[in-house]
Amino acid sequence: MDVQTVRRLEAGVGSVATLMAIMTALDFRLTGLGSGTCLSEQLRSRRRTRSLSLDQVAAKAGLSRTTVASLERGGGSVASLVKVLTVLAPSARRRAPERSFWGQGDKADRDSRFTPPDFMDSVYAAFGPIDLDPCADLRSPVVARRRILLSEGGDGLVDDWSGQLAYVNPPFSNMLAWLRRAHDQWRAGKVATVVCLVPVRTDSTFFHDTLSADADIFLLRGRVKFLSARGKPQYTPFSLMVATLGATTKQKRRFSELVPGHWLARTQLITAENQPVHSPSPAHPKHIGARASGG
Repeated sequence: MDVQTVRRLEAGVGSVATLMAIMTALDFRLTGLGSGTCLSEQLRSRRRTRSLSLDQVAAKAGLSRTTVASLERGGGSVASLVKVLTVLAPSARRRAPERSFWGQGDKADRDSRFTPPDFMDSVYAAFGPIDLDPCADLRSPVVARRRILLSEGGDGLVDDWSGQLAYVNPPFSNMLAWLRRAHDQWRAGKVATVVCLVPVRTDSTFFHDTLSADADIFLLRGRVKFLSARGKPQYTPFSLMVATLGATTKQKRRFSELVPGHWLARTQLITAENQPVHSPSPAHPKHIGARASGG
């Protein structure tokens, strides 16, 4: 869809079908509704759970019965949807992508966790010096020639990446967007190799259709003791994986010698003739061999 359609939707104007398409693209889900694989199914489930008829919901929302029925089929407008949600699920909210927290009292800053220096030493030893940290933080111990800092007006989800090696330890609450960005920049040839340290999350369409085919994934054994914003070490309350794009066999072998865990076998797509289809290599970066300047 075009940019104007998205802008109108963010202003509350648009169709439910458009909203559902964007929710799917952003892996955005609501909690506080009923069960179902999509928003329309959740609405219907919520209404039935509360033992309300279409006529009753329509009367409470100030809409027609036809409009409410259309919403439950994935039609209707966002304005009508908001009215029905106010009746059926006034406390509905976004379901957080990350449901495990680091500790009581730390929920507000759960994204402010930094890769410990000893783990980074293994990354340097296996993959080499880091040219780019696209989601850097001034408090992070990661050593990189160029850092994209939100505090300085940078945005790794928008700014172009560069260099031979990028290391990505993203905000876990938005990890899917960062994995998509890493894949896009690697495929575009902006960076030759990407190493991502993220929670093990295998339920997204992106993981199954894209990441598992193009990335080499290393499942870490045990938990990593991250550093909090106050410099206090804390183990992760969830399992982690390292997803690499463009890594060499030598680099992967060296990493597995330094860090406990194992590499998963790469997924291959199978055609109707049962022939493996390998994903094409990314565009060759023009800058390979040159190092990115410090930032």
